[in-house]
Amino acid sequence: MNEPVSRRTALQTGAAVALGNTLPRKARAAQPPKRPLVEAYAMPQSYVAGEDVQVRLSCQGDAIGYKVYRHGATKEEVASGLVENPKSHDIPKDASSHGCHWPVGLTVRTTGWKTGYYSVVFASTKGPAGDLASAFFVLRPKHPGRDASILIQLSTNTYNAYTNWNGYSLYSYHGRHKVQGRRVSFDRPQHSQFPQWEEPFVKWAEKAGYALDYCTNLDLEFHPELLKNYKLVLSVGHDEYWSAPMRDNLEAFIGTGGNVAFFSGNTCCWQVRTEEEGRALACWKQAFGDDPVYKSGDHKTLTSLWSHYLVNRPENQLTGVGFLWGGYHRSHDQLMDGSGAFTAHRPDHWLFAGTNLKRGDTFGAKLPGYKVVGYECDGCELIWKDGLPFPTHTDGTPKNFEVLATAPARWHPDDCEWYEKWQKGRAGNAVVGSYTRGGTVVTVGTTDWSFGLRGNDANVVRITRNVLDKLGK
Repeated sequence: MNEPVSRRTALQTGAAVALGNTLPRKARAAQPPKRPLVEAYAMPQSYVAGEDVQVRLSCQGDAIGYKVYRHGATKEEVASGLVENPKSHDIPKDASSHGCHWPVGLTVRTTGWKTGYYSVVFASTKGPAGDLASAFFVLRPKHPGRDASILIQLSTNTYNAYTNWNGYSLYSYHGRHKVQGRRVSFDRPQHSQFPQWEEPFVKWAEKAGYALDYCTNLDLEFHPELLKNYKLVLSVGHDEYWSAPMRDNLEAFIGTGGNVAFFSGNTCCWQVRTEEEGRALACWKQAFGDDPVYKSGDHKTLTSLWSHYLVNRPENQLTGVGFLWGGYHRSHDQLMDGSGAFTAHRPDHWLFAGTNLKRGDTFGAKLPGYKVVGYECDGCELIWKDGLPFPTHTDGTPKNFEVLATAPARWHPDDCEWYEKWQKGRAGNAVVGSYTRGGTVVTVGTTDWSFGLRGNDANVVRITRNVLDKLGK
C-alpha cells in the first residue's frame, strides 16, 4: 500500500555523526552514485514460449557471462552464454517515468521452453565471483490451457510500482528527495517481488503436481483471450495495481463461469492507467486532483483508490474484500504483537474440508517465521451476530459473500487520513471468504498466505489444495 513505517522512520531520523570526534574541514560536493557494472531488464516482460526474449543491457566492462533459470518446483538452469563486446548506455533524466530505451543487448532463444517465470543472471568473467545484475521475463503458454487448467498472473504491475531505479517509484519513502512519482516505466531495470510471495506458492504447487500456466498483469489487459482457456485464475501475494481493462476482463471471465482465487492481499487497491501500449503505468494516488482525468469530469479511470467515492468501484465487487476495511497486521507498527493466525468461523464450508478445524480454532501461524496473516490485508465491513461475522454489503461486497475466517488488521494514520471519507479510529480485518457470480471467487485477504505453504503448514496446504482441486478441474 504505502511505505513501511520502519523504513519511513529510518529515513526521517538522520542525524549528524562525527567520526573519530572530528569534522571535515571542507564540505565536499555531492558526487553522483557510481553506476553498477551491469544493468539489465527484459522489454517487453512477457512472451509466448518459443519467442525470442529481448534483454536490454548496459555494461561498462568487457565480456559478461550470463545464465538463465526457470523458477518452478526447483530453480533450473536452462541456458548460459557470453555477451561479447557489450555496450554502455546513458540513462535519460526521465528514465524512471519514460524509460531507458536501450537497444537489445542479449537475445534469449526460448524454443522448446515451457511457460513460467525466468531470470537472467549476469556475472563477470574476470575478477571476483558473484552476480552483478539480473533481469526477469515471463513465458506465456504456446498452447493456452492445453497442459494446464490453472493460470497464474504475476503481480508485475506491483513490481514496477515499487521499483525506484533512477530515483523514483510510486512511493516517496525511497524516492529521490522523498518525492513520489506519478508515472513509472517498465522500460528500465526492475526490482522483482516474485521471490517474496509468488515463488513459495509456485514451488509448492509444482512440487505438489499442479500444472500452471503463467502470464503477467499486463497480459490480462493486452491478451485477454488467454482467460477463456482456463478453469481457474490465480492472484498470489502483493497484487496491488490494476488497470480498468484488467479488471473488466477478469470480471467478464467470472461472469461466464470462470473461477478466481485471490491468495493475495492489498489486491486491486490502486487503479492505474497503462500508457505507451503498456510500457508505463500512471497513478496519481493521493494527488488524484492533479490527474488529468479528474478535470474531465469522467472519473471512471481516475488513478486513485478503486474504493474512492469518485471512482465508485470498490475492489470488493471483484474480490469480495478491500483494503479500506483491512489494513496492516504485524507491519507498519500496527498489531506488531498479532498472532499472524486466522480464526475459523464456518468450518463446515468446503474450503475447510479435511482440516478438522472447529469454530473458533486458529490456523496459519503454527511455525515461527511462516505466519500467513501479515504485511497487508483486505477485509469487508462486518457485523457480528451470535459470535459470527456477516458482511454489511454497504462497501460493495457481493450479497452471497460468506465470511469464513478473520484476523484483526488496522491502517496506520499516515496512510489513510488523506482520504476525506476515512473514519478515524477504524479497525478492520483480514477476511477469508467466498462468493459465486457465474464462477466462484475465493479470497484469503492477506499478502502472506504463501508463507504457510513454504512452512508446510498442514491447514494452509489443505485449504489451498481444496481450492485448486475444486475450482481448477
